Amino acid sequence: MAISVHGVVARGKGEPVEVTEVLVPEPGPGEALVRIQACGVCHTDLHYKMGGIGEDFPYLLGHEASGIVEQVGDNVTEVAPGDFVILNWRAVCGQCRACKRGRPWYCFATHNAAQKMMLADGTPLSPALGIGAFAEKTLVAAGQCTKVNPAIAPATAGLLGCGVMAGIGAAINTGGVGRGDTVAVIGCGGVGDGAMLGSWLAGAKTIIAVDVDDRKLDWAKGFGATHTINSKTADPVEGIKELTGGFGADVVIEAIGRPETYKQAFFARDLAGVVVLVGVPTPEMQLDLPLLEVFGRGGALKSSWYGDCLPSRDFPMLVDLHLQGRLPLDKFVSETIGLGDVEAAFEKMEHGDVLRSVVVF
Repeated sequence: MAISVHGVVARGKGEPVEVTEVLVPEPGPGEALVRIQACGVCHTDLHYKMGGIGEDFPYLLGHEASGIVEQVGDNVTEVAPGDFVILNWRAVCGQCRACKRGRPWYCFATHNAAQKMMLADGTPLSPALGIGAFAEKTLVAAGQCTKVNPAIAPATAGLLGCGVMAGIGAAINTGGVGRGDTVAVIGCGGVGDGAMLGSWLAGAKTIIAVDVDDRKLDWAKGFGATHTINSKTADPVEGIKELTGGFGADVVIEAIGRPETYKQAFFARDLAGVVVLVGVPTPEMQLDLPLLEVFGRGGALKSSWYGDCLPSRDFPMLVDLHLQGRLPLDKFVSETIGLGDVEAAFEKMEHGDVLRSVVVF
């Protein structure tokens, strides 16, 4: 029997989201029913709403979430009812070519729930990133649930489900930031600040924050930035070089996802340096770079999927660091809101008024 809950749905491209009735099936084999406690308002949800990721409307939005497992289906061993979990969109399959090569963070066949959640009239919903957590309860593949220490606040824990993990992982996992490195981060939203926090955690000596908003640059100092550059008033490439002895940064992380800022990242890195793209571009964007420069600068140009994280490895570790007082994840939470406030939260996000609005239940 399906369970009736309230959820935030995007019915069509660019339309305001609405809170409406959602029918959630009881879990089948390999599935888990999770009572959501908190879910962050991530830019990826806005991409879904605006049609920037796909056109499988209507979407049940929300994916950056934590909650309590209420019920599991047959053959579930990962979690049990009562477990406090962070939801993830990388439920590794263990069988694809990436998993078999020992690189499960690149899994090409991640699991989602087999059953569909629906509107009250029976219309199937497409859950954002296979999760759909702007709802009182959601149905996911059991592998999408990562059990962590329940001592962490749900609003803080959920942020590891997407944006903060993407940023921390872009620095540590993808960029390989190490002790004494110089790092520049272009874009100081939640993901960019996560990248700075990850760089600080890894021991970078210089962390340069680049943005066009002085408020965000000021916030960045709380996540490890040693220097800031407002790219409205200064050339970020020249500014990064000046702060790194004229060479450029060892690692430059682009956390916006635009061709013009990616070019800045490319030219702001040192010889043999690394550029990491973690900002999400839209389908129509194109990049034009001189191939000789790509060759001559050496190093690596990488994209970071979900911070190249392995949830079973990374989530519990980062939660423990937070509980030890060594990782201030709570600083990312700008405000807590209700389900009916998601549309307004999107507007605040676009205006740069918040790092993260978090829906709490």
